Amino acid sequence: MTEEPRPLAPGWPRTTAGRPRRRPGGPRRRALRPLLAALSVAVLVPLAACTGPGGGTGSAGASGGPSQNADGPRPGTLRILASSELADLKPLLEEARKATGITVRPTWTGTLDAVEQLGSGTADRAYDAVWLSSNDYLRLHPDAAAHITSETPLMTSPVALGVRPATVQRLGWRPSEVTWSQVHRAVAEGRLTYGMTDPARSNSGFSALVSVASGLSGAQSALTDADVRGASGKLREFFAGQRLTSGSSGWLATAYARRGTVDALINYESVLLSLNRDSHTGLTVIRPRDGVVTADYPLSALTAATPGAKDAVRALTAYLRTPGVQRKLTRDTFRRPVVPSVRPAPPLAADARRELPFPGTRSVADGLLHAYENKLRRPSRTVYVLDTSGSMAGDRLAALKAALTGLTEDFREREEVTLLPFGSSVKQVRTHTVDPADPRRGPAALRADTAALSAGGETAIYSSLKSAYERIGADTESAFTSIVLMTDGENTSGDTARDFTAYYRALPGARRATPVFPVVFGDSDRAELDRIAALTGGRLFDATKERGPGSLDGAFEEIRGYQ
Repeated sequence: MTEEPRPLAPGWPRTTAGRPRRRPGGPRRRALRPLLAALSVAVLVPLAACTGPGGGTGSAGASGGPSQNADGPRPGTLRILASSELADLKPLLEEARKATGITVRPTWTGTLDAVEQLGSGTADRAYDAVWLSSNDYLRLHPDAAAHITSETPLMTSPVALGVRPATVQRLGWRPSEVTWSQVHRAVAEGRLTYGMTDPARSNSGFSALVSVASGLSGAQSALTDADVRGASGKLREFFAGQRLTSGSSGWLATAYARRGTVDALINYESVLLSLNRDSHTGLTVIRPRDGVVTADYPLSALTAATPGAKDAVRALTAYLRTPGVQRKLTRDTFRRPVVPSVRPAPPLAADARRELPFPGTRSVADGLLHAYENKLRRPSRTVYVLDTSGSMAGDRLAALKAALTGLTEDFREREEVTLLPFGSSVKQVRTHTVDPADPRRGPAALRADTAALSAGGETAIYSSLKSAYERIGADTESAFTSIVLMTDGENTSGDTARDFTAYYRALPGARRATPVFPVVFGDSDRAELDRIAALTGGRLFDATKERGPGSLDGAFEEIRGYQ
């Protein structure tokens, strides 16, 4: 039997936390950064953009925004704002088109980006429906929830821990009996390290953050500020063990397989099982016995959608909940079916787990995120290798300055940022840290350094990258280290690609763990930058558009989930 869509309850609690905003002419602000110091989860007053919770980005792999679907509704076509992790359903959606005549045009995004678009009303013009990993965070935003008419869960997947079998054996764990407290104890004793997506950009990361906070605080109902305060010490110890971060689940899995430096990954059960199937990692997938947060992937029609589009949402929902499709969903994606007559795929354990309570108010959710970002997680250390050659003169340099200036508003406490502008050679190196005791001084100095950038010289990409690795040094354990390379051209001076490859491969393993995130901008050689990303284990970002997603400020903002 097909379940009727669940209506959203009116009157979600309002708080004084600031609504996500866009800074005119600059990058999107971190959607979950609370506006009140007063919120201070006394804990500590810190989750990629996923993308807050987004699927994997960023906004875990977020690509595109309203402009992609600005041509208006079409009969038989559904414009859906969807979590990026649902991209694995493309083959199934093609089958749905053949069966129902409904063509799905998805725009992949993270949950926070989606909530921001819903709350601002921009989604009404561009989409007919929203399909996120979970609507839990959306419900905490009355301005966003008001744009949704109903929601129907289509499948589920709980947060889980994927652990190397050798580590399970070394810790003496029985997988079905493991609790969050046991995981915390192993991390605190230095016996377990792990990777997790950025909770501010990835829904899997945010769900993991809530799971850990609920599990370690012993909360019996919706998380409160007092629960988080009481667990602050344990949370700080727990997140000291995080050695990998990412704006998307896909890149996290790739980094895990490439580096082999962590014992475990925290992600959705379906992602971990798919990683085992596709990459033969052999992880032991553990759902902690004391409870988890579960994604239920509700398909929700927008209130502004046309009657025809709402009918199409209902028809697509009904199709996706048929027993045959549910069997295919669980078999192909390792998500759990929501139709009782369909059994979960064989790798999915049948024993039940308690559903951990989600924060009851937006202030608690935002405060938990703020605490994670600024107090709980390891700090970031990033070198921005910036092309300021002669070809950058004029509008290009102005765009770079605007993007960097806007980014200074989003730097975290304890974060170390180095600007390394180059032309024919490195021009200067300036490093600043965001001091919790005086958090404005570091960003102000960075803005001054940014304003002083000038264009001139040729383009020494590889020599400048070598200088960046020298700045990072051998200490990659105390912080999340990364290098961001922005160039508008090809290498014309200094070391060659072959020189840099030989240099990189000769580095000690710990230093090779620092990835380079190149940004395609202007006339830069995409293939050349893609090779740099592949060599160092980074990811290529596109900044070829003038504004919005795909612009320079959008690329810099998306990279934040990987730092």
